Amino acid sequence: MDNILKGVRHFQKKIFPSRKAEFAELANGQDPEVLFITCSDSRLDPCLLTQTVPGRLFICRNAGNVIPPHSNQTGGMTASIEYAVEVLKVEHIIVCGHTDCGAMKGALEPESLGELPHVREWLGHCRAAAAVVKEKHGNLSSHYLDEITRENIKLQIQHIRTHPSVAAKLATHQVSLHGWLYEIETGGVLELDQLTGEFSPLFD
Repeated sequence: MDNILKGVRHFQKKIFPSRKAEFAELANGQDPEVLFITCSDSRLDPCLLTQTVPGRLFICRNAGNVIPPHSNQTGGMTASIEYAVEVLKVEHIIVCGHTDCGAMKGALEPESLGELPHVREWLGHCRAAAAVVKEKHGNLSSHYLDEITRENIKLQIQHIRTHPSVAAKLATHQVSLHGWLYEIETGGVLELDQLTGEFSPLFD
């Protein structure tokens, strides 16, 4: 915690004063171009990865970069997506998973979540991704971590399409969907081709 407090002090004393005009403008509102949905994992920093300044990304994070399918039950993800699309008018939605994801390990081995009932229930939104992997290989194990991570990104993109605000903007070409996989060990980013279902490097 000491390092966190030192960081806040450094920001207030050294960083903020040199960018005072920027923050004064941000104090009056935000105009992000991108809704960035990703995992809560501490090793993934969306602003560091994209090298964006405050105000450019509207970020939603949770275990497993999960997007529950739309329903009549309001939840934090549903409300945040609706706000980003309808009010902030974001033009792009990025769903970003990552390597070595603990949530995906749990989705592969749900029996390991016995003492974590809420985590287990939340990862029910990844069940179809696990079913795809099991259908292909006949079983679920840690050997398929990378594969379920990719399948989960595809699944969550399917889920977000069920949200009325997103469906409407997609139909009128006002928003675009992107699936990313961040490789922690290399810094690489793979992008999903939504037509073929294959991932390839974001940059050659």
